[in-house]
Amino acid sequence: MSFDQNVFVNCPFDEPFYPLLRPLLFTIIYLGLKPRIATERIDSGEARIAKIVELIQESKYAIHDLSRIKATKKGEVFRLNMPFELGIDVGCRLFKGGEHEQKKCLILVGERYKYQAAISDLSNSDVANHQNIPEDVVVEVRNWLSSTCGLGADGASRIWDSFNVFMGDNYDALTARGFSKRDIERLPVPELLESMESWVDENV
Repeated sequence: MSFDQNVFVNCPFDEPFYPLLRPLLFTIIYLGLKPRIATERIDSGEARIAKIVELIQESKYAIHDLSRIKATKKGEVFRLNMPFELGIDVGCRLFKGGEHEQKKCLILVGERYKYQAAISDLSNSDVANHQNIPEDVVVEVRNWLSSTCGLGADGASRIWDSFNVFMGDNYDALTARGFSKRDIERLPVPELLESMESWVDENV
């Protein structure tokens, strides 16, 4: 897809975030756009930062989830990858010129004011709070993309219901192919995206 339809997704990739990542990706696809995410292709020989810069440059839109930047237990450190990638995206918009001046982004958080202690430069920025609730992820992403892209999109409740139907259909299809529940929970992002795109093409 073209620059105008690409949505760069900057988020954690650990399993606890998957319940939020799945509906986020599904909502983008449901709305006819293309999620671009670092895990969309797996190549150990490819420098990760080079891939991220490429994806950012190819995407007019970006969604940056900062809900997991804070350490949660003793010994952990702040997770700075997400703020770092947000900075690259903003820098691309400000300094690259051309079509990149049209770039727009959504910042998602889990608690509205917690992130400001770590990134005070964002204190005057508009952010969306999904409260770490999957259904609220759909609401925030749908509302932002619909208004920003002028989509006139279906309501968030319909998208959420469709996501849950997809999850059931995909589970049945994968178990029929010999996948265990654990296999399905850990399904690689490229395969998940392919399944979502096929389902939306057939059902929406």
